Amino acid sequence: MYEQISHSKLNDILIELAPDIKEKNLQHFYIRLGSNFYAIYTLFQQLYGERKDFDIQLSSLVKTLIQSYITRSKALRKLDLTREKDHDWFLSQKWVGYALYCKEFSGNLKTLQKKLHYMQDLGINMLHVMPILDCPKGKSDGGYAVRDFKKINAEVGNLKDLDSLIKNLKSRDILLTLDVVVNHTSNTHEWATKARSGDLKYQNYYHIYDDRKMPDLYEETMPEIFPETSPGNFTWDEEMQKWVMTVFNDFQWDLNYKNPEVLIEMIDIILFWANRGADIIRLDAVAFLWKKIGSTSQNEREAHLILQLMKDCCQVSAPGVLFIAEAIVAPVEVIKYFGEDAINAKECEIAYNATLMALLWDAVATKKANLLNLGIKNIPAKLERATWLNYARCHDDIGLGFDDNDIRMAGYDPKSHRNFLVKYFTGEHEGSPARGVAFGINKKNGDARIAGSMASLSGLGVALDSGDKVALEASIKTIDLLHSVIMAFGGIPLIYYGDALGVLNDQSYLLDDDKKSDSRWVHRPYMNWNKAELRNVQGTVENRIFKSLKKMIAVRKEVSAFADHNNRELLQVNNPHLFVFSRFDVRNQYSRVLVICNFDTNAQQLDVSDLRKRGFFQYDSITDIYSAEVINITDNHINIPPISFYWLST
Repeated sequence: MYEQISHSKLNDILIELAPDIKEKNLQHFYIRLGSNFYAIYTLFQQLYGERKDFDIQLSSLVKTLIQSYITRSKALRKLDLTREKDHDWFLSQKWVGYALYCKEFSGNLKTLQKKLHYMQDLGINMLHVMPILDCPKGKSDGGYAVRDFKKINAEVGNLKDLDSLIKNLKSRDILLTLDVVVNHTSNTHEWATKARSGDLKYQNYYHIYDDRKMPDLYEETMPEIFPETSPGNFTWDEEMQKWVMTVFNDFQWDLNYKNPEVLIEMIDIILFWANRGADIIRLDAVAFLWKKIGSTSQNEREAHLILQLMKDCCQVSAPGVLFIAEAIVAPVEVIKYFGEDAINAKECEIAYNATLMALLWDAVATKKANLLNLGIKNIPAKLERATWLNYARCHDDIGLGFDDNDIRMAGYDPKSHRNFLVKYFTGEHEGSPARGVAFGINKKNGDARIAGSMASLSGLGVALDSGDKVALEASIKTIDLLHSVIMAFGGIPLIYYGDALGVLNDQSYLLDDDKKSDSRWVHRPYMNWNKAELRNVQGTVENRIFKSLKKMIAVRKEVSAFADHNNRELLQVNNPHLFVFSRFDVRNQYSRVLVICNFDTNAQQLDVSDLRKRGFFQYDSITDIYSAEVINITDNHINIPPISFYWLST
């Protein structure tokens, strides 16, 4: 395809749209549109080039981009220019994220503003307010079944309240992340309502069929996401007398991206929130965007083309905004959501490091880092202008999607090891202090995932109930150890609300008819702000956990080696209980941090002989930059206390 063709098309479109363009100050927009249009045209042509209405739809897309840019404020346009000049600003070690549910955390958007001092006290400067868009009560999937993409859930406020929050956040230099659910809508969305009434235009917004012929073909290869509560991938709609694709829940209708109108609608929605002031857009369920018979309908090539197109369009109208890919898939697949390269085929700048999260919990259960080391080693290298979102817990479950070959190499049988992990973290395994809950149980094959708060999975609840001081110490040290890894690993650490205080499981969800069938609500508690004040009382559990995490964040921000420039080296050591890696400053080769994590409940020794050959441990003592403790080296060995970590300056 010749670039001249795309430019000719663009000229025709702009001439056509010229009478409707009133604003004159569009210099930066036209430069970005010209720079990105060949990619936009090429991607759009690959996806929709066979359609008779291709030119009409392409013109509609450009019109959407122009309108979005025109409505973008001068302040946000200025921010775009600043971030374009410092294009890898988000790779800095200074960023630390925090995720929360607005209603459960603070009640509403207005009262959330009154809690910002709490986050700043901790050191947070990147806030993810999880889905706050309008959803039907009772069938919202925690906010991921959206009824209106441009309206706030009335239970937490309105657009004016959000605008006020954004203004407050910007005055504090705190970034805001908002969700756009790109894969599906609520079955009460206006599009679904019109489809149900017989409107063929909107029936084509979804995957809708008159009989089971096509659904059965899809079902041959599509896995079940929620086999326990929502088996299958299609739902019969009685009013419409048709089958609808519903991969997640029967009240969430999957969008049909084979229709370009759907893509243009979603790009318009993304830019709407970008123009509202969101710094980062979290794109939910991106692995499912393209459905294809004969496949799992996950991670399809076309899904990546859609994301590249979304990113290119955002680069034109709101280039200062980042994308997070919510793709909880195998490492070899998730790495693709950064894009093929950072210039010609870019997708999302940030992706969830679900693999690290799951591997950390495996190390907690086994007291060994065997599988952790293997799993991390097998994560492909990411693009330079991309970063991980590292977390120990989040609003979702813990999946056990480790590579079977890695499990075998670690010395375990895959099926029995996953079964052990589920039993360990649900407290069924003898001697386990964890008190999680099974989630997504598949009765056909026995698979399950794990729900539960960080504190409950780490044994804090059991320790507090028993009054066992040794167990209490172990649980707090486990929480510290997990936080230490996500702070040092390389990427943006994400703290889940409640984890900085050791908040336990909340069983009250079982009393709520709208929540009791989803065990993930066990770790989505209402914040007890009276208890949160205990973080200021010396010696309390809340104080110990909060103070430790606050210090980690402060130290992290001061150490340039913790910035994410592909500057991590995994180090193999001859002790199965230890996870060891180094971080180095790309601008100063002599500035390095050696991270050592001991997952065992006993002290462990590290033989530093081989590490000395690589330039570490050149003296008889070394300083831990977190505790300021001087660590002595004796006979080429250092001692690592039980369930602990070192950040050693070398």
